[in-house]
Order: sequence, then C-alpha cells, then structure tokens
Amino acid sequence: MNVRLGWAAALVAAALGCAGPEAEELDPARSESEFRSRTLSDPGLARFAEANRGKESGPFPPERWDLGALTLVAFYYHPDLDLARARLTQVRAGRVTAGMWPNPVVGFEGSRVANVEPGFTPWIYGANLSFPVDTLWKRGYRVEEADRLTEAGALALAEAGWKVRSRVRAALAEHVFAARELGLRRAEEAAREKVVRAMERKLALGDVFRLDVDVAQGDLLASRLAIHTAEGKVAESRAALASALGVPAPALREARIDWPELDRPPSEESLGAETVLGPALRSRLDLRALLAEYRASVSALGREMASRFPDVSIAPGYTYDQGQKKLNLGLSVTIPILNQNEGPIAEAEARRREVAARFAAAQAGAIGELEAALERYRAALAELGEAGKSLELLSSRERALRRAVELGDLEATAVLGIALEVVKAEQSRLESLRHAEDALGAVEDAVQRPHGARGGGSAVPETSPREPAPRGGGGDPP
Repeated sequence: MNVRLGWAAALVAAALGCAGPEAEELDPARSESEFRSRTLSDPGLARFAEANRGKESGPFPPERWDLGALTLVAFYYHPDLDLARARLTQVRAGRVTAGMWPNPVVGFEGSRVANVEPGFTPWIYGANLSFPVDTLWKRGYRVEEADRLTEAGALALAEAGWKVRSRVRAALAEHVFAARELGLRRAEEAAREKVVRAMERKLALGDVFRLDVDVAQGDLLASRLAIHTAEGKVAESRAALASALGVPAPALREARIDWPELDRPPSEESLGAETVLGPALRSRLDLRALLAEYRASVSALGREMASRFPDVSIAPGYTYDQGQKKLNLGLSVTIPILNQNEGPIAEAEARRREVAARFAAAQAGAIGELEAALERYRAALAELGEAGKSLELLSSRERALRRAVELGDLEATAVLGIALEVVKAEQSRLESLRHAEDALGAVEDAVQRPHGARGGGSAVPETSPREPAPRGGGGDPP
C-alpha cells in the first residue's frame, strides 16, 4: 500500500510541476501606439547603437544620419527581424525537444481471485516501469538534425538582417538622390528666370520676337512644375526610408540625412572575380543555410534508417501475489515484419535530394546574379565617367565665358545659355550616379555583404534589443 501511495504522490507532483508559460493577448491599439511612439532619440536605441558602433564613429544620435547609423536603427526596430527571431526561438525549442529523453511509463494492475483457498487474500497487485532504450543512436540523429536546423535558423536571421539593410540602402540612396535632384531643379529654375529676364529686355529693345520670350517663359513654367514633382519625390522617399527603418514617417522629420560615399563609387578593379566571386560562394548566407539544411536532411535520413531496427523497452516490476512478493523483469521488442520503415526512408531520401537540388540551383543563380551585377556596374561606371567628362567640359567653357565677361569681351547674357547647359549636365551626371549606386547595390546583394567601408555591416542580435531576453524553453540548447 505504501508503494502505491508513493507512486501516486510522484505522479501528482510531476503534473503540478508542468505549468507552462501564459499566453499574452494581442492588443492592436497598444501595438499601434508603440509603433507611432518610435523615435531616433530613444534611450534604448542609443544604448544599442553605442554597443554596436566603433569608438571612432562619435556620439549617438549623430548630427548626420548615414547608412551605418540608419542600419542600426533598422536592426533595433524593424519587425521583420522580430519575426526571424521568433522563428529562430521556435527552431531552438525544437532542439530542446530533440534532446529530451523519453519518460518511463508506469503501469498498475490488480486482480481478484474468485476461488481463493481459505487463509489467503483474494487480491493480486502489480506495478511496473517501462524504460525505452535508445538503440542505434536514434536520439543522436534527432539531436544532429535539430542542431543543423538551428544553424540554418541563425543564418536565416542573418539573411533577414541583410535584406533589411539592403532595403535601407536602397531607400536611403533614393532619398538622397531625390533631394539632390530637387536642388538641381531649383538651380534650373533660377537659370531659366535669368534667361526670361534677359529675353524680356531684348524684346523691349526689339532684338528678339515675342515668340522667343513665350518659349522661354514656357520652359520656366515647366521647370517650376518639375520642382513640385521633385518635392513630392523627396517626401515620398523619406516616408519609404522610414518604412525601411521600421519607424513612423514623423520620426525622420527633423533628421539630417546624408551619404557622402555616394559620390565615391568603388573602382571596377575592386570588384573583380578574385575579390568578390570566391567569397560570395563561400559566405553567401542563403547558401550556407542550405548547406546546414542539407546536413540536417542527412541526419534525418540516418534516423529513419536506424528506425528499421527494433525498438526495445525494459520493464522492471513488482507483484504482490496473495501474500507473495515477486520482482519481475520484462523486455519488449517491436517486430519489424509488416514493414521495414521503407516509406519514411524514401521520404527522407527524397528530401535530401530536394535540398541538394535547391542548393545547386541557388548556387548557379547566385553566380549568374553576381556576374550580371558586375557587368551592370562596369557599364554604369563607364556611363558615369562620360557624364563627368561632359560636365567638366561644359564647366570649363562656362568659366572661360565668365572670364570673358569680366574682361568686357562679351555681354553678361552670353553665359546664361551655358549655365543652363551645366545644370542639365549635372542632372545627367546625377542620373548616371544613381545607375552606378543601383548596380553596386545589386553586387552587394549578390554577395550579401557590404563592399569595402560602406556602412551597415554589423551583426543582427539574436534577441530583440527592445526587450529582455525570453525565459523558458526558447533559450540556447545546453
């Protein structure tokens, strides 16, 4: 009787100790309020940035926000990283599950003898414990598979961080180019205003026709319309940049945004196959994740192969048989006569082959993507070089004409036309610089790492920097 009470007490204690975490309810109004309250001056963001920036980067928040500083903002706020972290936590919980040993099974039985002899108790009581035995390292295969899937999950988080950084880079470049285009549109308006005033003076003197003045005024109105369009692009690109950072648009209202590295694109030689192509195939995050996933599929295949062999359980027990105390030792073995686990083995082998095919396809796609991006960048650099030469030639002519005006050899109106051509050449060079930056961004996306000293290469934290690390089963495996 004491033995039965002891087992019952143990089961009750085990049940009471299995309380899990309480689920939190989603509150859309609270989450919206939290999002709208995000700013670039958040103290938590400052602590996170100071812990992840070099000492030479200066204080935080910076006076001017560049790619490196804005990438840290995105790593702190962006919800895509929270989603990737949640998936990594789930995968790590699977690692805990794979490492658990199966619980023993306790069994009780009782029977009453109907025709018991006088002087004997009619009751027979029994209890036993069944312990599964891990044969052929089946648990080890599960742990290996979970470890590789955890590695793939960590790489998926890093890849999510790269995609966030890539969107920040593209949005930042678009905003900087939009702001510079607005400046050039205003410079064009100023140049055309001077042209109109000069044409009106000539019309008063009878040197030009009214039609010539009307054409100049029409060009001025068109330039003013272009200014309004450019102002809209600046506002739109600022909102897109805020979205890429994971903050509301008002958070960037007072921020001074700049990216000086845009004016210094790297040379073609620094992007050669020897310096870019090899590292891309070795360190590209999605390829590394597929390699980890392939190793997990190999472990899964080994586990299914081991499952062909019998499962064994040892079951020691105790029986109280009409006054006699008996110790028992039971052994149970599955008999693989109806199937040899052919189906799960075939499925695991098919998954292994599928992952291998995905890796080969992804690797070939990465090579093609990189080679196309390099060719695109070479063409963009050539275009940028020609645009720079054209701008330098026109600027040289403008300086010569202005010198002639200063010496009295030409009228002041002689430089108006060339000044307008210089503005147009600057617009053409800005567009070429945009093409070069887009192509360089494609190269960086192909290798999934920033080039040279371009910012935004810090690692993504595996736990959210906005809240304390979770407790419970979602932590690192032992």
